[in-house]
Amino acid sequence: MTEPLFVIPLWADLTAVGLGGIQGALFASGFRGQRRLDLLGVALIGILIGMGGGLIRDLLLNVPLTTLQSNWYLITATGAALLGMLLANVFQRLNRVIVGLDAVVIGMFGAFGTSKALALGLPAVPAVFVGVCAAVGGSVLRDVIMGLPVAVMHVGSLYAVAAGAGCVTLVILDAVGVDLVIGAIVCIAVAAVIRILAVVFDLSLPEQRLLHRRKVAGETTAIPVVRPPAD
Repeated sequence: MTEPLFVIPLWADLTAVGLGGIQGALFASGFRGQRRLDLLGVALIGILIGMGGGLIRDLLLNVPLTTLQSNWYLITATGAALLGMLLANVFQRLNRVIVGLDAVVIGMFGAFGTSKALALGLPAVPAVFVGVCAAVGGSVLRDVIMGLPVAVMHVGSLYAVAAGAGCVTLVILDAVGVDLVIGAIVCIAVAAVIRILAVVFDLSLPEQRLLHRRKVAGETTAIPVVRPPAD
């Protein structure tokens, strides 16, 4: 592969890592009872959310792990996680801020993952796949380590759908000649808007169990009923 034509600015990457760290801390601070976490636990969750997407992105692209090439990534993720923990009570009262933060993080990691994949010469479909994995990767790692059901697969989450829509938008814009930086900004906006709308209006994909029930009901209705002859 040739050297990428598009390089993610350090400030933008660190912004995504920092927002992810705060988001992770807010998530960790919500645990009570036996699941409550100490200072180190909160920091680790913040690091997973902040750096997990970038690690997964670079592993899929088979390139050096960007988040391990500079001291600033770990420092930013840890500092943001601790900041989020200290201000948890403030943030928890601002539910709209938390939802918006979550949506922006998804969009940023999706945009950066797809942009880097396209710059390295990957075709459109694999580039979208890399972007979606980068967008939801931190949350998946968090839930696996915490022994929780994977949030991105929950009914009503639309995590992957929002990320996928943004990544597809970026690929289409790149295909028609739009600058990759502009396409990345549009990708972030599309993913964030879809995620926020999904939360505000409780939008979701049909539940698998519900689809199965509808299929069974349809098949049952199609079966002809044989009635005994009248006397």
